[in-house]
Amino acid sequence: MAGATAGNLGRARATDARRATSEPAAVRWALTAAALAFLAFFLFLPVVAVFIEALKDGLSGYWRAITHPDAVAAIELTLMTAAIAVPLNLVFGVAAAWAIARFEFSGKSLLVTLIDLPFAVSPVISGLIFVLLFGAQGLLGPWLREHDLQVIFDRPGIILATTFVTFPFVARELIPFLESQGTDEEQAALSLGASGWSMFFRITLPNAKWGLLYGVVLCNARAMGEFGAVSVVSGHIRGQTNTMPLHVEVLYNEYQFSAAFAVASLLLLLALLTLFAKRLIERRAQREIAPALAAPDAKDGAA
Repeated sequence: MAGATAGNLGRARATDARRATSEPAAVRWALTAAALAFLAFFLFLPVVAVFIEALKDGLSGYWRAITHPDAVAAIELTLMTAAIAVPLNLVFGVAAAWAIARFEFSGKSLLVTLIDLPFAVSPVISGLIFVLLFGAQGLLGPWLREHDLQVIFDRPGIILATTFVTFPFVARELIPFLESQGTDEEQAALSLGASGWSMFFRITLPNAKWGLLYGVVLCNARAMGEFGAVSVVSGHIRGQTNTMPLHVEVLYNEYQFSAAFAVASLLLLLALLTLFAKRLIERRAQREIAPALAAPDAKDGAA
């Protein structure tokens, strides 16, 4: 009887809550229309405009633009930069997130602050920092010249700048994810004789796989689309140090609008693919987490 009364009271409260937060149909339709109009004006129309301009000269013109030697070199450099920067950030992000979420140590708050530093510093300033360090007149410039090494205006500088700008993404996605997971399973594994590395690879990483994939997707998208820091350290050498965003700028400044939008459409497709991957990861994570959250509720109801 008491359980039935409590259940009826709970349903009554839920009904009251829905009534309190419900709005008239006209208000709901107006808000929905306003949201759709905003999305159409600021999202869908620019996307459509990019593809319309990219295909202005037809499919043959589009193909010529994206297969031009300078465009191919920019695409290859962009992919190579992401292929190096993302794994570096993956290793750093996992190590930093595990240390911050699982251990207490002096300097922990400083480490968290340093991880957020690229978010607070303009990408252009980040590029200038590397110029001051590795440029011909920079702090390490003389030593680099003596050893016939070049960082600025070459691929190493682009990779360093991209890595710096993107390194918070993986760590920032993993830290709250690991903190929310708790340490019960890890402590149980250790009590059963598992080593630290075995616990990490068999329990910690599998539990954090969705946060890890989410961070990698965002990191890769930012690495391929980075402009400010790369623009400072690249030197804008066509066919050598221009990434895709820089190549788009060069084409646009030369009034080759169709070619510029053709290359830009590749970056736009990357952004759409990133959104699709992000949504897919979120849905998979929700499906996996939902049964675990429902189990305690079912136990409480049975009790």
